[in-house]
Amino acid sequence: MPQDPPHRTTPAKTFIVVGLCLALLGGVGAWLLLGRETAEPCNGLAGDERVQKSVGAAVRPGTSCTALAEAIVGASAGDASGRHTQAQAQALKDVLTALGSGNAAELSLDPALRVPLASALADYAPDLHAMLGGIGITDFLAKAAPEAPPWQSEDTYHLTVLADTLRGVVRAVAQDPEAYALLRMAETRTTAQRLAAVPADAADYSLSVPPTEGARALATLDGIADAATQGKDKGQVQAWRAAVLDALLDGQASPKSDQDAQAAHLTTAWLQNLKDASEGERFDRLRTQGVDMVRTWSQDRKMDEQTRQGLLAKVERSALSAYREIKP
Repeated sequence: MPQDPPHRTTPAKTFIVVGLCLALLGGVGAWLLLGRETAEPCNGLAGDERVQKSVGAAVRPGTSCTALAEAIVGASAGDASGRHTQAQAQALKDVLTALGSGNAAELSLDPALRVPLASALADYAPDLHAMLGGIGITDFLAKAAPEAPPWQSEDTYHLTVLADTLRGVVRAVAQDPEAYALLRMAETRTTAQRLAAVPADAADYSLSVPPTEGARALATLDGIADAATQGKDKGQVQAWRAAVLDALLDGQASPKSDQDAQAAHLTTAWLQNLKDASEGERFDRLRTQGVDMVRTWSQDRKMDEQTRQGLLAKVERSALSAYREIKP
């Protein structure tokens, strides 16, 4: 009995199968490509009505990210003495609120926005200090809601947003090491200024709050640094950290400052401490910055040893708590 000839796929069937595979691969590729391209440019800020209204006519659909960033900085920047109008504070609040309207913890900023937004935030360094430190923030909490207008005290209007929004934006900004260094330096100067302003006869709460708040703010930035570099490989993390340290030590991150002599001394002393550390220890030295600055300050004040040690222990515990709240 003759055997059936072996089965062979006809050319027509082969072409059909190959065509279907190519179509499928093409569809997936197009989905990936178009999915990326259809994300709103500049994080959708140029098309946000509140941002358009508060930042100004320079913001409109199609505005480049560079032009948008310049407009945000220009609309929110205060005068030479650091005072801000209600419109200026509102402009930055609307930008931050728009960015934090989704899942702030997963926010990824357009790279062109990172350094300019860090510059804008640094212009509100005292407000950033209060919100990151999280101690004397009663007024900030009351006015944090998106619909609440900026509030006024001491001849200036203050920036205040929801805590999750602020942390999410700062983490996204910190993807750029130059932006992170700028915020770190702004906080360093503010912490130094707060320490220098503590009266010579301060005791109890008035003595402990300024150093504790500063250490907490710096520790919060430590946690944000970890969050910003999460998921990167070892080489990328090392490169990010090296760029931060270079910006701090080379003075690239130094914003405008009118520090008094004592505050400037505390800032300079800490930077010298950082510079004197070995390269392998420098980034770890950032983790002890809050306590190190308080140690220098307490020595300059000739604080008695019992008070000094008790204060340092309290500051260190509070800073560790703040760091753990943020660390991923």
